[in-house]
Amino acid sequence: MITNIGTIFAQSEEGKEVTVRGWIHRHRSSGNMVFAVIRDHTGILQVTVKKDKVSEKDWKSSNDAYVESSLIVRGTVKKDERAPGGLELQATGFELISRGEPFPIAKDLSEEYLMDIRHLWTRSQKISSIMKARHHIVNYLREFFISEEFYEVAPPIITKSGCEGGSTLFEMDYFGEPAYLTQSSQMYAEVFVFSLGKVFVLAPSFRAEKSRTKRHLAEYWHLEPEMAFYDHKMNMELQEQMVRYVVEKMLKEHSELLKTCGRNPLDLEKIKDPFEKIDYKVAVERVNEFGGKMEWGEDFGADEEALLTKDQERPLFVEKFPKAIKSFYMEEDPKNPEVVLANDLLAPQGHGEIIGGSERIWDYDKLLARMNEQNLDLKNYQWYLDLRKYGSIPHSGFGLGIERVVKWMLDLDHIRDTIPFPRTINRCYP
Repeated sequence: MITNIGTIFAQSEEGKEVTVRGWIHRHRSSGNMVFAVIRDHTGILQVTVKKDKVSEKDWKSSNDAYVESSLIVRGTVKKDERAPGGLELQATGFELISRGEPFPIAKDLSEEYLMDIRHLWTRSQKISSIMKARHHIVNYLREFFISEEFYEVAPPIITKSGCEGGSTLFEMDYFGEPAYLTQSSQMYAEVFVFSLGKVFVLAPSFRAEKSRTKRHLAEYWHLEPEMAFYDHKMNMELQEQMVRYVVEKMLKEHSELLKTCGRNPLDLEKIKDPFEKIDYKVAVERVNEFGGKMEWGEDFGADEEALLTKDQERPLFVEKFPKAIKSFYMEEDPKNPEVVLANDLLAPQGHGEIIGGSERIWDYDKLLARMNEQNLDLKNYQWYLDLRKYGSIPHSGFGLGIERVVKWMLDLDHIRDTIPFPRTINRCYP
């Protein structure tokens, strides 16, 4: 029977005979002894192979192995404070499944080279740990919405209409007609608030932005809830509840994984009190106070968001943006028609925007007028207008970038490490 490495440490298997399988993480030989650190998906374990304790064939295999050779090892678990985790496996059998070839990854390689062999770099402890954390974060997001009685719906990825503006659309030929990879599933999610009430989508979105910042991807995973009868205030309250839920679950159940990924859990423990909320106007004033240069009517970039959040311990809401810089479907503030009932949620410590949300325009005539103001091709949006013709209701929603949330929660330097195969302005391989 195969034993997972994690089980050996969790159940204090000292003195027991076990069989493990995995890959060689590190390897060296010294006279009549081979030291190999092996890994599986649950952890790493030091293995010692003595020449007089294994067969001649197994001894040769242990010497011939490369880093990343796959293997099966049998032996006895013993205490050794010098070994990772304080336990080692003293081998009585060492069988190579596949010796393979010399592994091309060593120390001090360039980021560009590691990106070229990303399919192999994903085996690293760093990327493996991040992918585990990403899995849990996504799981808790889903768990939150299911607990709030949301339904998950499946939108199309190919569309005839843009949601966030034509300049960032990836165009494609769809059987002789122009079509696009979706920028957002929001409008399709809105379809279902009339029948299911509260829904969410978790799917890829695509943005043809020629951006080289540490927080932009051309392809990313987008979580987009839409809620019937929610106003702007309720929308922000839900966003805050969701973020706090996921943070609390990660702290409670995966604190050690957070540390492994480089995040100090004490930082996330501060995400308890209500998040501060400021108007766009106040945010612009703060940016300028902190040394930035911004005028009313300009949108925030990475530098401005970093200024707003570098000293923050909790996420920060910025709301009520100028109508001119936001999307056509956002509802105006009845107290000030120059701004819309929209918000961004900025992660602390300079990580910047992780959520954008708004109350949606639900009146047919108002939406039609806004679309005409922006010279949108109405024939591609007729279905969206139809939603306002038959029993329309007030509703709200938001979009969360999974990779941006992972980057913040794990305190990573670059968004490219939050997704297995990042697609950026200069990379579409492997």
